[in-house]
Amino acid sequence: MKVIMSGNEAIARGAYEAGCKIAAAYPGTPSTEILENFATYEGVYAEWAPNEKVGFEVASGASIGGARSLTTMKHVGLNVAADPLFTMAYEGVNGGFVVVTADDPGMHSSQNEQDNRLFAPHAKVALIEPSDSQECKDFMAEAFDISERFDTVVLFRTTTRVSHSKSVVELGEKKESTIKDYSKNIEKYIMIPAHARKKHYEVEERLNRLKDYSNSSPLNKMEILDDSVGIITSGISYNYAKEVFGDKVSYLKLGMTYPLPDKLIKEFASKVKKLYIIEENEPYIENAVKVMGIPCVGKEIIPVCGELNPEIIRKAILNQEVDASYSVDIKAPSRPPVLCPGCPHRGIFYAVSKYKDIISTGDIGCYTLGMMAPLNVTDTVICMGASVSAGLGMQKARNMAGANNKVFAFIGDSTFFHSGITGLIDSVYNNIPIVTCILDNRTTGMTGHQENPGTGKTLQGEVAPMIDIEQLVISVGIKKENLRVVDPYNLKETEEAVKAAHNSTEPFVIITKQPCALKKEVIKYRANMKCRILPEKCKKCKACLRTGCPALNYRNGVVSIDKNMCNGCEMCKQVCKFGAIEKVGE
Repeated sequence: MKVIMSGNEAIARGAYEAGCKIAAAYPGTPSTEILENFATYEGVYAEWAPNEKVGFEVASGASIGGARSLTTMKHVGLNVAADPLFTMAYEGVNGGFVVVTADDPGMHSSQNEQDNRLFAPHAKVALIEPSDSQECKDFMAEAFDISERFDTVVLFRTTTRVSHSKSVVELGEKKESTIKDYSKNIEKYIMIPAHARKKHYEVEERLNRLKDYSNSSPLNKMEILDDSVGIITSGISYNYAKEVFGDKVSYLKLGMTYPLPDKLIKEFASKVKKLYIIEENEPYIENAVKVMGIPCVGKEIIPVCGELNPEIIRKAILNQEVDASYSVDIKAPSRPPVLCPGCPHRGIFYAVSKYKDIISTGDIGCYTLGMMAPLNVTDTVICMGASVSAGLGMQKARNMAGANNKVFAFIGDSTFFHSGITGLIDSVYNNIPIVTCILDNRTTGMTGHQENPGTGKTLQGEVAPMIDIEQLVISVGIKKENLRVVDPYNLKETEEAVKAAHNSTEPFVIITKQPCALKKEVIKYRANMKCRILPEKCKKCKACLRTGCPALNYRNGVVSIDKNMCNGCEMCKQVCKFGAIEKVGE
């Protein structure tokens, strides 16, 4: 049967067909849909873990226990999971173990553009790269087979375009796989130095066998069409190159990119007169080819920054530009990202924005948008959980400089579970009086409303205990008098909490509790709740506009509220001093 699938859907299907039994991950674009789809298949276990490291370790344990296992993450997630990756590279597997890293060239939803192909030679594990949805499915089976055959973790690298683009996929039958027996083997599975020293030799010997396999692997193939130009490429770049050059050049398409097939590369290079390397971001393949002493052209003309497309390749190699197939006379206005109408995060950001001595350390999530005008609150964003940890360093640095700044760290519920807890413990342990603001909107918002340890449901829809953030905060040492739990739609309550936190000389926590405005049940509940302007009372002071709500407009000297966007949160009503805004509907 043939169906249309995204790359992520096909990866999930491929894992299922390959007999994968257990998968664990933390959601992160562009990888999220893999686990969401895998969880729907019968006879499998899938979970959202608190972070990528935990997800990796759950899958590691499942592999050692004999089950084929999978973990998935976006590229920066592998940084979080790097610790167990490097050790599992030594330990090897029992059941096959595949790690999906979904890279994000162009940084559509990421804070950096790292190329995770470089993890494979660093950790010394096999690396596989599909170029379309069919290969996403088919290569998963090969990845699990390689993992078990060579006793290795396999890194399975996709990119945003591969993950999210859709193409026809021919489905196969599920491979019946049993969970292997587990036998205690401390030299294999306990990496004390004495064991690790021996394992390192095994890893190097395994790499030699993997290189031999790569040279004959069906994942790597030559297409000899014209000997004047040859192109070595992989992943989505292969599709771009094919679109530009068609059958006018020869290709070496690499599906197994670590260890690179040195003999195959040399053979291909000998068959063409001029060689180009087309790859996104780092010159990973190019550097290896040049180390072999093979002349080639790559990053001299192909950009390192951003994702590629056929137009960039055509301009770089052929010096040709193709006019757009259509044009429009109207230019779309700039639409910077903003907090949604009715977003519960807006209340606390508005309250904090009134203080000029506050430095706000932000985190990865919707609340990053506290940086946007007119709120202009957020000062820094580094990575998941860093708002709290970096906030500690920021507070210490400003104190040592003699400044009177107060640090507020903003973090969401899912991100707090991910890696914010340890920073809060640090603030208590070292008595650093920052304010940790945990914005609990009852979901993992920016990646599409996934469950987390505080939502009361698992990935597979089972009822689960709801981790109580308030009790958790108290348990790590925050004093009850230094904790405020507020409804961020209640501006007076929120402002009072911010004032108390600002004046505190001890570690302080504010928890805002209100579900994401985009959750289906919230939209349904608030469908008839709206606010409207009373023109006869409006003084046009524009105070309401300082909340940054997109539903509010000021045109031709008139303030208005878009009823199609408004969800009746009433923040603008609370800000207005003249009673010019009223709520309608219940």
